Amino acid sequence: MNSMFNLSGRVALVTGGNGGIGRGIALALAQAGAAVAILGRNSGKNDAVLGELRSIGNPALALVADVTDRAALAPAMAAVERALGGVDILVNNAGIGIISGGVLQENPADWDRVIETQLNAVFLLSRLAAKSMVERKRGKIINIGSMFSFFGFSLAPSYAAAKGGVVQLTKSMAIELAPHNVQVNAIAPGWIETDMTAPLHGTPYGDEILMRTPAGRWGKTEEIGGAAVFLASPASDFVTGETIRVDGGYAIR
Repeated sequence: MNSMFNLSGRVALVTGGNGGIGRGIALALAQAGAAVAILGRNSGKNDAVLGELRSIGNPALALVADVTDRAALAPAMAAVERALGGVDILVNNAGIGIISGGVLQENPADWDRVIETQLNAVFLLSRLAAKSMVERKRGKIINIGSMFSFFGFSLAPSYAAAKGGVVQLTKSMAIELAPHNVQVNAIAPGWIETDMTAPLHGTPYGDEILMRTPAGRWGKTEEIGGAAVFLASPASDFVTGETIRVDGGYAIR
């Protein structure tokens, strides 16, 4: 393996790593040599991905936790450190999307839940991980944004607001942590084949997505994983504060 992309000896924590994009990232990091811990709410899904990770041959761990449970975050981080070592790579991927229909219809409790999951948890987990990274003078924080980090989304304003906030938080942390050799970047996935997007296939909206995407297809989770490996590796040591769009060209139309 090219040493610029070799993650051997590194420890990664991926939130929401038990399915979809999170699973794709976790597997890609493991294939690049990292020991990977995943954090998710569903123990059955956690165990399934843990089996896949262990089959790659590196140490792996799965923890049952909800990123909106603030009291559980520090113990989860400590459990990873005890089992695998200090976290070198944090991937803030956990997320939910609530289609409310717009600001006039959105329930304030749903707004709070989305913001807590998609934005507040990113801040809190990054803060925990960054303390150790600063002490060790190295680290990578990768936040998962969205196309709606840049576009408005009238049907899900809380989601768009949270993902827009993730991009600005990424830039702010990047400035603060750069002197400590900690890089902070984001990935903005386009329309990716997951269980969440599967119902759109074959619908008029799904057809519109394909028509607008120059690549003419849905993205694959492993393609997000590839971007994550780059941002987790020495190849990206001079890249910080950036948001990489992996969208088949969707955003340029």
